[in-house]
Amino acid sequence: MALFDLPEDELRAYRPEREEPPEFDAFWTRTLAEARDLAPGPRFEAADVPLATVEVFDVTFGGGGGSPVRAWLVLPRQCEEPLPCVVEFLGYGGGRGLAHEWLLYASAGYAHLVMDTRGQGGGWRRGDTPDPGAGGEPHSPGFMTLGIGNPHTYYYRRLYADAARAVETAREHPAVDPARVAVTGGSQGGGLALAAAGLVPGVIACLPDVPFLCHFERAIRLTDQLPYAEIAGYLRVHREAAPRVRHTLAYFDALHFAARARAQALFSVALMDEVCPPSTVYAAYNHYAGEKRIVEYPFNRHEGGQGHHDLEKLAFLGKVFGEERPPA
Repeated sequence: MALFDLPEDELRAYRPEREEPPEFDAFWTRTLAEARDLAPGPRFEAADVPLATVEVFDVTFGGGGGSPVRAWLVLPRQCEEPLPCVVEFLGYGGGRGLAHEWLLYASAGYAHLVMDTRGQGGGWRRGDTPDPGAGGEPHSPGFMTLGIGNPHTYYYRRLYADAARAVETAREHPAVDPARVAVTGGSQGGGLALAAAGLVPGVIACLPDVPFLCHFERAIRLTDQLPYAEIAGYLRVHREAAPRVRHTLAYFDALHFAARARAQALFSVALMDEVCPPSTVYAAYNHYAGEKRIVEYPFNRHEGGQGHHDLEKLAFLGKVFGEERPPA
């Protein structure tokens, strides 16, 4: 795949008009209030893992609609004071997997909460959280058109609420400094990080990598790659549903959450990414309201910067958390 989107100078300036529903804020205020009202307190249960340098908690908290969501909380062993925390969201089709797969941020000295993705975890890493709203156990994609006829029934209403509640849950653990919580994730996880940063006050940093769920109007017309192609495929059959689908998606476009986010941000974008086209990432970046920086990977596709970008993120977090470390 060569460069296929806008020329690079146009990409960097791309800032489309946002078409935000008038009831956007009220919709999300009600959604989160409902989740909090119905949710029991979170449970942090020590997990038996054969690891010497970290301790792990198997977390269950109330997410969208109050239904239980699973997570891992990974901590440096024998931490003596509240730690900065990174809350991480996952890419499309994946779940939280196994605890020993999540060592990067705890190894850097941070608490790390990894949220399972309800109903997902049948695509590339196992998940443990069913989605009662869809009536089923974790399964393979797709999810993009699940309940898409109405914002109140759409799958991502529950998932965005989960993401906000994950941040609130991390703040409740005594090992976490509630004033120093960052959100991150790649692809779908990047879109969820933007949603959480826009919904939860006081998030200190947002690190979305090649984010999905941005600028639906352009994405579903520009790429024929999954997952956006699920929506186009649905509309190919349900020709009359386009206005209704457009209305629903307007409540979930990460551009609107980016415009509300104030946390310091580090984005990444891959200029040959045909899954999340770079113009859709730049649309979110250019609407982002907080202090921000973006790292381009000109010759990469949806894999983005991978380990190279992990180093960028660790350096960024060190500065934001006030614990800047010398380079290795």
